[in-house]
Amino acid sequence: MALMPKAEQDVTAGLVRTLLKEQLPGLSDLPLELVANGWDNVIYRLGKEWAVRLPRREAAAQLILHEQQYLPAYATRSPVPLPGPVHSGQPSADYPWPWSVTPWLEGLDAGLVSQESRNAAAEDLAAFLIAIHVPAAPGAPVNPVRGVRLEARSAAVIDRLGDSSRYPQAVRLRTLWTQACLAPPWSRPGVWLHGDLHPGNVLLGPDGRLAAVVDFGDLGAGDPAVDLAVAWLMFDDGGRRRFKAGFGRAVDAATWARARGWALVLATAMLSFSDDNPVMARIGRFGVEQLLSEHSSPSA
Repeated sequence: MALMPKAEQDVTAGLVRTLLKEQLPGLSDLPLELVANGWDNVIYRLGKEWAVRLPRREAAAQLILHEQQYLPAYATRSPVPLPGPVHSGQPSADYPWPWSVTPWLEGLDAGLVSQESRNAAAEDLAAFLIAIHVPAAPGAPVNPVRGVRLEARSAAVIDRLGDSSRYPQAVRLRTLWTQACLAPPWSRPGVWLHGDLHPGNVLLGPDGRLAAVVDFGDLGAGDPAVDLAVAWLMFDDGGRRRFKAGFGRAVDAATWARARGWALVLATAMLSFSDDNPVMARIGRFGVEQLLSEHSSPSA
């Protein structure tokens, strides 16, 4: 089985309670509930208003620092709430990395709702990306695997597609990848990115409108095409057309071509390494299916 990265730190409720008592005693007696155990971080809900976000791997520790440093200002441009840190936790004798307390943001996980509900957020998600895709501040972090030149991910993508049992359409997917890599690269200054935009990081209201966007560990400066890949990870053909239309002429054909390549990067990562995470695997499978369906269409 291909599993999520192994946790290097067991982030238990007892550990979180100890950290809170040491560093934030005013909140330490609130109810604590585990709500997510992802590739990089563990999330506990703290009372009704807060969430505690803690790395489960050393590789994610620097990403928490990026959120703490850059997300508060970044969030001022967003048309929907973002989980900007309200407390920057420090390493302790029991826990080796930084951690954060953020607001608890209400909403339905877009990875768990119907396709119709996801499609309803197409215009809102486009408006969110238009708002945040502005030139990044000098010295902004550059994620080594997100928003970089597409060819830098070739080895990883080709290696995943070598799994013929998981990717029976590997020949068509390799062709799609080659075409995406031929698109002109991003040549302007890097813009602020989310870096990991997929349905599991999107929260929807009961009316289907975009309620919040979460998990900014991969934020940084780079090519906006990596965020536009959500067009294939979240939307079907009709929703994708509405999402693209929301940008008007702000996104050129070359950027959409690279975005298609980034969709393949992200979809294969989720599908190849989420045998123990059915929701993530389903998002990856959906993305691959959407890419193949569009690739076979005469109008694609």
